[in-house]
Amino acid sequence: MSLRQILLVLKREYITRIRSKAFILATLLIPLGMVIFFGIVVGISLWDSDTEQTIGIADRTEVLYPRLQEIASERYQNLSDLAEDSLQALVQGEEIDGFIVLEETHIEGQKDPEYISSGSGGLKLQNTLRTDLREVIRNERLARADVSEDVQKIYESDITLTTTKLTESGEETEDDTGFLTIVGFIMGAIIFGAISGYGGLITRSVIEEKTNRIIEVIASSVKPIELLFGKLAGIGALALTQMTFWIASLLGFAAAAGPLAGIFLSEQMSNMPETAQTAQAPQGIDPEMFSIPAIETSLIIYFAIFFILGYLIYASIFAAIGSAVDSEADTQQYVLPVMVPIFVAYIIMFQTMNNPDGTLSVIGSLIPFCTPIVMITRIAITDVPFWQISLSILLMIGTFLGTMWLSAKIYSVGILSYGKSTNWKELMKWVRQG
Repeated sequence: MSLRQILLVLKREYITRIRSKAFILATLLIPLGMVIFFGIVVGISLWDSDTEQTIGIADRTEVLYPRLQEIASERYQNLSDLAEDSLQALVQGEEIDGFIVLEETHIEGQKDPEYISSGSGGLKLQNTLRTDLREVIRNERLARADVSEDVQKIYESDITLTTTKLTESGEETEDDTGFLTIVGFIMGAIIFGAISGYGGLITRSVIEEKTNRIIEVIASSVKPIELLFGKLAGIGALALTQMTFWIASLLGFAAAAGPLAGIFLSEQMSNMPETAQTAQAPQGIDPEMFSIPAIETSLIIYFAIFFILGYLIYASIFAAIGSAVDSEADTQQYVLPVMVPIFVAYIIMFQTMNNPDGTLSVIGSLIPFCTPIVMITRIAITDVPFWQISLSILLMIGTFLGTMWLSAKIYSVGILSYGKSTNWKELMKWVRQG
């Protein structure tokens, strides 16, 4: 096996594809598309599109409606003088969105309040009503129990939890679990997409060369194993180039988003009434709240390691698949079994986000075909023991050597086979012949 020949194939694959219009457009437009997508999501979440519903309150207790009015006077309308039939008529006539009849039995806990509507409002309104009613009924119960104001304040107070991370040296640092969970998810999703996308690219590349009979010319001067290594390395270098640009672009956009968000909120406050500005002034706008927590260098290094090893394992398999068929339509019977562990790893990743040290997460991170996605998510969220990281890397290297050996056997025979449909039995025969 000649290193020079491998480098020649690598150079050909890399230069040819990096100059293509499709690659340039994808490299430039995908980060822009992601920024636009997140901008739309944030814009929708900030857009004041809430429609204020009118809820009729028939307060038979004469004490609960005033409490509801204190919470949201624009939402609740006092209709205590109307009978239930009249309230139903108002709902059917769309004069109100719904109504609630409040009775003493609700305060005494013998019966739950009932919201009657035409079905408008959705889950958000129902949750709001449930929260408001729980608060006013609880406060009324406390008042009737002749509980002191201090005790009432205790019931009304909220408890928050501040988390701090203790390093190995005993130093206390800010716990960025929420942010790192998102980072872990993004890294896992990137590896998932890269393996699927670039694996398919390798398969199509091999099929295209077979179809155009270019492979016969190349094979006359380059050994199949050299061609396979060069192709994997070339497209792998292409993947790293594209990923580096995408990640750098997204980090740049994210870094710029903080100051822009601060400017946006400042303008929003300047347009608020003076009373609202006075209420918000003590809180202020802290630029630090929009800053991106630091990402450890070790996480980036591990991401590169698992990305490369995961790519090599699956790329070698996808190359073998491409050599075994004559058209892309024939790849389905082989691609599906290969994609199953990728999708399984993707599913495990969501469980890992909730419990990175759970049994499923640990086992999934040590299965070589699932490791790239699951392990990088665990590393981002929690402190994974070094022996687990080392073991997963060794298992992936061993798996790559095994898949590469099998793929080379299939590839050496398959690239020169035409017009004959293959099956699993035929592939096993090629392995013995190769």
